[in-house]
Amino acid sequence: MCTGGASADIIRIDYDHVVRQTSSIFDPRIGDSEAETTFGHCWTTTPNMQRVIQRTASARKQALKRTNKAHERQELLERVGIRRARKDFGGALSSQFQAARKNRWEDWEKGPLAPMRDSGLQRTTYGGQDASVLHPPRLPKHEQRRHVLFAEGDRVCVVRGRDQGKINVIQQVNRDSETVLIKGINMADVVIPEWAKDRMGHTGDTQPQSFPVSFDDIRHVIPLEDTKTGKMQNVIVQHAYAAGPYTERSEHSKLPRFTRYVSGLDVEIPWPLEEEPVITDGEMDTTRMAVEASTFIPTLEQPPMPSSVIDELRNKYSRFRTRHDPEYLKEKMKEDYRKEYRNSVSMMTPKTDAKNFKIAQLAEARKANLDANGNGILTPDAINFINNHIQNESRLKKPKKSKSKSKQTA
Repeated sequence: MCTGGASADIIRIDYDHVVRQTSSIFDPRIGDSEAETTFGHCWTTTPNMQRVIQRTASARKQALKRTNKAHERQELLERVGIRRARKDFGGALSSQFQAARKNRWEDWEKGPLAPMRDSGLQRTTYGGQDASVLHPPRLPKHEQRRHVLFAEGDRVCVVRGRDQGKINVIQQVNRDSETVLIKGINMADVVIPEWAKDRMGHTGDTQPQSFPVSFDDIRHVIPLEDTKTGKMQNVIVQHAYAAGPYTERSEHSKLPRFTRYVSGLDVEIPWPLEEEPVITDGEMDTTRMAVEASTFIPTLEQPPMPSSVIDELRNKYSRFRTRHDPEYLKEKMKEDYRKEYRNSVSMMTPKTDAKNFKIAQLAEARKANLDANGNGILTPDAINFINNHIQNESRLKKPKKSKSKSKQTA
C-alpha cells in the first residue's frame, strides 16, 4: 500500500501489505508471464526505489540549504558593500566641507594676506569636484521606493538647493540611489584624471557636469487648466501617487506599467513619449520570409524529435531526478527480487547440515529435561548429592551449639 501526497518529500510504504509471499521471479519455477505481471504493481513499494526517493529528497534539501546559505551570504556582502560605499561617499563630502570651512576662515583672518589658491598646481583645477561625488551610493532594497514616479523626459522643478525654483528636463534616472540628472541643473566642474583625457578626447583639466539631485528635492511640472480663467498654465505637483490601469509596454521601453496621478485631483500625469529605435537589417540577419517558412511538418507516425534528446535536456544521472525510465524501474525491482530469492533459498553444505543437525539434537535434549512449567528436572544422583550435603552441614553445626551452652552455664 503506497501512502504519501503531492507535498510529501518521501513516500512511505506499509510493507506488511506489499511484500509478496510468493516465490521470486528469479525462481526457475516462475515463468516470464508472472514476472511481467509482478512488475505491474506500484514501483515505489520496492526498498530500492524507496532509497532512490529518499536520496533525491535528501539531495534537494541539501541543495536548498546551500542555495539559502549562498543567498544569505550574498545579502550580507551586499549590505557590507552598501555600508562601505555610503561611508566613503560621506567621508568625501565631509573632507570637502572641512577644507572649504578651513579656507574660508583663513581668508577671513588673513584678509589681504590670504594665499592665492587658484595658482600654482591648482591653477586649472581649483574649485573642481572629484568624480567619485558624481555617483552617490545605492540604497538598500528595504529603503527603496516601490514606485518611481519620475522618468527620462519629465519636466521637474527643483524645490531645494542652490538651484531652487529652476525647471528643466530629466536626462537620467537612477533608481538604486533615487537620484536624477537634470539638464543644466546643479552644474559643477569635475576634475578629469590624466588617464581619462586621451580616452575622452578632452584637453582641459575640468569639465562641467550635472550632479545628481534626490527625488525628495524635485516636483513634477505639468500643464493644467485653470478653473477660473480657463487657460492652460504650468503647475507644480506637490504630491503624486501610482495606480492602475497597468498598460503593456514594448520590449525597448523603460517606462513602468502603472499610471501616475495628482493626489487630491486624481488627474493623470502623462508619461513622456519614447522614440522607437530604428532597426536596420544587416548581412547576418535572417529575412522574414525565411523565418516564416514551414520547414517541418509533424506527423503522428514519427515523433518531432529523437528519443535521445530527452537525455540531453534532462540529466539522466542527476541526483534530483524524480521521473525514471521503465527500464530503470524494472532493473531496481529485479535487484529486490534477487535479494529476496537469495534470502529464501538455503545454500547449505554437508558440513553445515551436520552442524545444524547436532544443534537441533542438543535443543531437543534440553527440552526433554524440562517439566510442564519449564523448570529443569533433577536426576537421582543430583538429588542424593543435595541430601548428603544438607546432612553434613547439620552435623557440623550441632557441636558448636553445645559449646556455647556450656559456656553460659559456667
